[in-house]
Amino acid sequence: MPLQFYNSLKREKEIFQPIEKGKVGLYTCGPTVYDYAHIGNFRTFMFEDLLKRWLLHLRYDVKHVMNITDVDDKTIKKAKQMKVSLSRITDKYTQYFMEDLTWLKMIPADIYPTATESIPKMISMIERLLEKGFAYREDDGSVYFNISSFPNYGKLTQINISAQRTGDRIMEDEYDKDAPQDFALWKGWKEEDGEVVWDAPWGRGRPGWHIECSAMSSESLGDHFDIHCGGVDNMFPHHENEIAQSQCATDQPFVNFWLHSEFLMVDGGKMSKSLGNFYRISALKELGFTAESIRYQLLAGHYRSKITFSIDKKHEGDKVVQRLSDFYTRLQKMNANESSTGSLPEVYSKFRDRMNDDLDSPQA
Repeated sequence: MPLQFYNSLKREKEIFQPIEKGKVGLYTCGPTVYDYAHIGNFRTFMFEDLLKRWLLHLRYDVKHVMNITDVDDKTIKKAKQMKVSLSRITDKYTQYFMEDLTWLKMIPADIYPTATESIPKMISMIERLLEKGFAYREDDGSVYFNISSFPNYGKLTQINISAQRTGDRIMEDEYDKDAPQDFALWKGWKEEDGEVVWDAPWGRGRPGWHIECSAMSSESLGDHFDIHCGGVDNMFPHHENEIAQSQCATDQPFVNFWLHSEFLMVDGGKMSKSLGNFYRISALKELGFTAESIRYQLLAGHYRSKITFSIDKKHEGDKVVQRLSDFYTRLQKMNANESSTGSLPEVYSKFRDRMNDDLDSPQA
């Protein structure tokens, strides 16, 4: 079976053909570093790790870019609450994220661009959008993207913008898909932003969340690349807005394949800090979880299906991991003649077919 993925943009499986033969440009939405990453975040990161490992196994040369969102509404709010600088907050949680990623034995990205380092690229993209008539300025120094100027707006998430009132706009980074509005590319400086401010031709301020990923991906992978990943919660408004602003700024298709992982449930319900089921990796380590047992629980279900992470499944997961480890040890001890005869080639062929079918890890 040829390699195929479910493309969220087309809502169907498509055979994967890279833009450049043998090479893959992969962009994955990384953490917003205002707090510790939790097990739900790592469900998406683990799926992306599986994707990358399979592409590497198939001998693709993968250039993987994972951004670090170190300036947005959440990071600024957290810094203000803690009465410290923005960089003190973001540096702290970036370090914790990298430590968790290493402990979970995930393959590091090739590039970790940060939003604050990419401000010039964002300003350049916004200038192009203004020049081409896709964006407009406001008196407070903010710049908004006019979603009605992009005919394909809503294609990823199948939303209808016909009911949008002219001039409806929103400053917040996150909002409901039932109320699509012109979104902020640049937010004019407000007192609560404190020292988080940059100069731009249209006024002092800071970037909106959505333009950050468009700029960072373009800077590292070019205006048109192969695969963009994230969780289903990123589809709207984040990825929808990325597509609109990137295609309008560059006149390029932006991304060929969009892959999204489903939500992680915890102990039978949705994760919630108030319910006490919002697990950090460090907390799971204290409960005796190994990196392998966490990886197993996160990969045991298909990435496009909701799965449940349960503390009670630890023992079950440990046993499966041990069986897999024993099997791997037996394979290592086989000599060349043994491994090339019998059922092993057939087993591998079936395994490869399942993985090539949209990373069907449960069946593989």
